[in-house]
Amino acid sequence: MNAFIRLRDEALTRSVELRRRAALAREPGPEGVHGPARHLLWGEAASIALATRPLAKSPPALRPQPVVLLPGFGSHTLRMRRLSRALKDAGHRPHDWGQGFNLGPTEENFAALVARIENLAAREAAPVALVGWSLGGLFAREAAKVVPQSVSCVITMGTPFSGDRRANNAWRAYQMITGHRVDEAPIGANVSEKPPVPTVALWSPRDGVVSPRASCGRPGERDRAVALRCAHMGFALDPEAIAEVLRQLDWRD
Repeated sequence: MNAFIRLRDEALTRSVELRRRAALAREPGPEGVHGPARHLLWGEAASIALATRPLAKSPPALRPQPVVLLPGFGSHTLRMRRLSRALKDAGHRPHDWGQGFNLGPTEENFAALVARIENLAAREAAPVALVGWSLGGLFAREAAKVVPQSVSCVITMGTPFSGDRRANNAWRAYQMITGHRVDEAPIGANVSEKPPVPTVALWSPRDGVVSPRASCGRPGERDRAVALRCAHMGFALDPEAIAEVLRQLDWRD
């Protein structure tokens, strides 16, 4: 009987939590704030074909360095293996973020990421570059604020760090999966604030998930912004985007 009661209570708790998350996903967006046009969102699927397009041979890096790759929301670092191979071919030393799938920020996974960055920097005897795709870029920017001495630069790819957190087509899914509002994440009180390291924002007017203004940012929120011509899902696949990451890693002040 006690086991039955426990199972009943657990099922009730899960049901209540599911309804709470569903309510978060149904919340109306702020007036005047919206993500990219729907036709761009439908075009995201076509970006997967880019994985079959051959990459040009990576030029030797001018500044070979350790690089941590941080995947986008709902994605795994394996989705960034094409970029990882290009980095390695150029002479960089790529590492994954060590957290598996990116299902949103928690105090625990953020602390683990910060510790990983510090450990890698100590092991490499050099600060590491952080390359974050979409939500991974927010992790990267916030981690760089905590341990700037361990970070050489931050490169974001389609990351919504500027303006309203709902200026994208993924915020409802984010709230459903994480269980918290997109502007009430357990990390980053002010994600628009620039980290105290060189910061590059890669953005695209063809992005079907994140508003270009949100991922480009304003002067003072990043050091440099570079426009590409890829879809959101193409940032880690598109030859142009990968080539730009390699160029930016050689950027000197």
